[in-house]
Amino acid sequence: MGAAGRKPPVEAVVTFLEMRAKPAHAKVPPPLAKTALVRAEAITVPFYRYLYDAVGRTWTWVERKRMTDEELAAIVADPKVEVMVCWVAGVPAGYYELDRRRAGVVDLAYFGLVPEHIGKGLGRWLLATALDHAWQTGPERVTVNTNTLDHPRALPLYQRMGFVPYDRRSVVFDPNV
Repeated sequence: MGAAGRKPPVEAVVTFLEMRAKPAHAKVPPPLAKTALVRAEAITVPFYRYLYDAVGRTWTWVERKRMTDEELAAIVADPKVEVMVCWVAGVPAGYYELDRRRAGVVDLAYFGLVPEHIGKGLGRWLLATALDHAWQTGPERVTVNTNTLDHPRALPLYQRMGFVPYDRRSVVFDPNV
């Protein structure tokens, strides 16, 4: 920590991936009993912030934390943005967000699990479900990005599920919010 408790900037490599055809994976059943996936149709900014922080705190997710409530509300209330919450035994276990605001593209804008649910087999099921959902509208491509601050199994999972890298960039993240 630096002056006044501030963390130093962190360098990372962002990998941008795409998929140009629906993957031919078999349907993946949920690995745990009492698992439900529910669209947050009228998601509130506080609940979205809770999900974003619960999933992304460990992985230095900070971009949406810097947004004002109004900026964030404009995104998550857009009818072309869908937030799907994974519930296990009545508690949020993770979520994914599909952004269809660019013509012909569905961006898997956010995807992840809360730490307590990592390693239980939910990630592969949730990603397979997100991909099936993304391809329902017949886009030209589905995109996602990840970086070296993310879970070490994120990039390999995306690639196993059919994503192909098309760009890599070094960036510097300011982890302070």
